[in-house]
Amino acid sequence: MSRPEVPSSKLFNRDAEGYDDLRRRLIPCFDDFYGTALKLIEEWQAVEEIEVLDLGAGTGLFSAMVSARCSVGRLCLLDGAADMLERARSRFPTGDRIEYRVDDMAEADLGDEKWNLVISALAIHHLPDEKKRDLFRRIRRALKPGGLFVNAEQVAGPNPTADDRYSRVWLEQIRELGVTEQEIEKARERMSYDKCAPVGSQLKWLSDAGFSDVDCSFKAWRFGVLSGRN
Repeated sequence: MSRPEVPSSKLFNRDAEGYDDLRRRLIPCFDDFYGTALKLIEEWQAVEEIEVLDLGAGTGLFSAMVSARCSVGRLCLLDGAADMLERARSRFPTGDRIEYRVDDMAEADLGDEKWNLVISALAIHHLPDEKKRDLFRRIRRALKPGGLFVNAEQVAGPNPTADDRYSRVWLEQIRELGVTEQEIEKARERMSYDKCAPVGSQLKWLSDAGFSDVDCSFKAWRFGVLSGRN
């Protein structure tokens, strides 16, 4: 039996068209943000052909970046928004090495020791903290020995003052990049479902889940790249 649609997924389905172009403008540090995540993966790549699970894959943007730089033998894109995954299909050739899975990552069965690499970009922050902690534990179990988890994420500040600063700077930056007030309003509507957590808390949860080499390799205001190895 299929699970009910996550409320935020309705908004991502609504905004699927043009989402990739908007994402670049909504992330002022786009190149460094994704570039750091990709560099982590390139530095780590332990086997010639990797099996990759992308959680909250959306339109497949992050998976496409990984596939362009690494030899990917099998790829699973998991997202709760079916329309976003339909956009992802246009990025990749047809074939049985790619799976598109409409599911809620908070509840999905990720398997045990199935993946060399688990990635996520701007998705896990939609979960409550306890669900984040549970997902980190399930991700570690889903990774093969020596596997890597990379989470390019939206994070909270260490206190409300920092959060206010992040929001103010973000608005200044995206307006300079040409984001319209209508686009900002839609982004804020999607962000109403955000449950961001500070970097320090998330690094602790990764360590508690059993990850090693836990690190935040990049942070610019509300954007950070977190990782850990199994």
